[in-house]
Amino acid sequence: GPAPPPRGQTPPRAPPGETRRILDRLYGFEVSPVLWKKVMPKLSAGRVQSVATRLVVERERERMAFRTASYWDLVGTFGTGRTPADAANPETFGARLSAVDGKRIASGRDFGPDGRLKASSTNTLHLDEQAARALAAALEQTAFSVRSVESKPYRRSPYAPFRTTTLQQEASRKLGFGAKRTMQVAQKLYENGFITYMRTDSTTLSDTAVAAARAQVTQLYGADYLPDAPRTYASKVKNAQEAHEAVRPSGDRFRTPAETGLTGDDFRLYELIWMRTVASQMKDAVGQSVTVKVGGRAADGRDAEFSASGKIITFHGFLKAYVEGADDPNAELDDRERRLPQVAEGDPLAAEQLTPEGHATKPPARYTEASLVKELEDREIGRPSTYASIIDTIIGRRYVFKKGTALVPSFLSFAVVNLLEKHFGRLVDYDFTAKMEDDLDRIAAGEAQSVPWLKRFYFGEGEGHATGGAAEAGNGDGDHLGGLKELVTDLGAIDAREISSFRISEDITLRVGRYGPYVERASAVEGEPGQRADIPDDLPPDELTVELAEELLASPSGDYELGPDPVSGNMLVAKKGRFGPYVTEILPEGTPKTGKNAVKPRTASLLKTMSLDTVTLEDALKLLSLPRVVGVDAEGVEITAQNGRYGPYLKRGTDSRSLASEEQMFTV
Repeated sequence: GPAPPPRGQTPPRAPPGETRRILDRLYGFEVSPVLWKKVMPKLSAGRVQSVATRLVVERERERMAFRTASYWDLVGTFGTGRTPADAANPETFGARLSAVDGKRIASGRDFGPDGRLKASSTNTLHLDEQAARALAAALEQTAFSVRSVESKPYRRSPYAPFRTTTLQQEASRKLGFGAKRTMQVAQKLYENGFITYMRTDSTTLSDTAVAAARAQVTQLYGADYLPDAPRTYASKVKNAQEAHEAVRPSGDRFRTPAETGLTGDDFRLYELIWMRTVASQMKDAVGQSVTVKVGGRAADGRDAEFSASGKIITFHGFLKAYVEGADDPNAELDDRERRLPQVAEGDPLAAEQLTPEGHATKPPARYTEASLVKELEDREIGRPSTYASIIDTIIGRRYVFKKGTALVPSFLSFAVVNLLEKHFGRLVDYDFTAKMEDDLDRIAAGEAQSVPWLKRFYFGEGEGHATGGAAEAGNGDGDHLGGLKELVTDLGAIDAREISSFRISEDITLRVGRYGPYVERASAVEGEPGQRADIPDDLPPDELTVELAEELLASPSGDYELGPDPVSGNMLVAKKGRFGPYVTEILPEGTPKTGKNAVKPRTASLLKTMSLDTVTLEDALKLLSLPRVVGVDAEGVEITAQNGRYGPYLKRGTDSRSLASEEQMFTV
């Protein structure tokens, strides 16, 4: 290593980011081989990617443990009996049953994940379908009136201009872009001079940008929408690196999207950045939010109260230019206007319709790219500029796959996270990872030394001399904090079979094998192999029920007998294989499988147009006739047509050419 500095001088500072890079390599190079030995070859572990995968797996575990609850309420349509003055001011409105005899009607938030009412939900009434229908019938002749009208001022300030993570979240919600795609499009916009640098933690706008945004507010919306003083946004991001300003259109005069000449994704992302930047320099949206309570006595003497809430926006302000998206597509957007009729306490109302409505509680939503980025940032894990590549990595490594916009963990990631939690708990601990991030920032700022910190992380600390740093966020025993080296050396305690096994029912176990996940039922006879069945790679873990496992085990081999080969008499079967469905022949008992006289069964992959359950003996014979000799060239070299991993092709010696369709293999 370098010579120590002369006495009295401070050691040279490590370049910013170097310690982080060394740490990530130590983690990756040391932990990945453990996964190869104990789970599956070619896997990888990363400091932040492992924690991101754990978040996705934990959410799926919550979904698997979740038990749905059903509850009912009533929705009423009430009318004032007046003729509406105009379409914008209705004289009928919808209200939902909120209380019966002073007891609040139970709604989704009153139920726990076990499907039962929470202990904290006291003085609530849980209606089932029968009770809801009976109440609706008892309220048919009821005279209703307005019990109360409560009005509160509503004010909403604009959102801060984009930084890297908020741009990724909004592009995901509004444009359906993944984080990686957002960054690729933003990189292109930046390189071509349309936006400022897209990797930034800062929400600050330069004076030039503020002036440009204010000019456009006046030009597009009028001086009424312009606040007296420019708006400033303080960065709420911990350890924010303020070297760059927020992501905004470049230049001292913003080009409107139409003026840029951009198209497609480039246009859509530029427009989003432009709208958000302009809106950030506009006035607040203001209005009134109103709650109306409607009451009446049912025929059976019970008192029913309904509630309706509305919002009137008197001045739209920044909402004229920009409304933020929601992570949950079912969420009520806070910025939506909903007008209620002008009513006063005591006004009589007619119930035009009373409809019982059934509801079921939903399991916690899976992460999307947007909400996972938000979660990592909220937990202060990783650097915002790396989130796109982290999500790309966990999808590329088959730890996570996408179902629509939702991120679904694979069964493989369950095994990996299980191993990391049980044997490397500290490395995937959320608080420990966030604490490491703090330490790395302190080192980058020159407030702590790189080498001693890395030494503690890698070699650990002995008893009684914990000296701060991430190592303090230990494994809870307080005496000896083992380093990474010790953790990855002591592999004897790791039972590879145990960490890759998950109980489905009393006798069915899910196992993550070297070639993928499968379900297994142990044999009743000791020592004999049990039943096994492969699981589709894209099956979301929360959909693997006991019933589905039973169904898969009922046809475990996936073999379909097609009939005997008319020439050899060998039975031809269709099978499900690691690389897709194929046909093969069953060789007679006693056929040598090894040695110089070994006979290999003929096999052929199914064509894309064929499927396992509809393939015929005729199809199998056609497939097994490949490769087909098409003819001989001038030099006497055979030209054959055959099917390969990348589709159908022609071959002559070592030369090959792709064919346009699978059908051509038999006709060319």
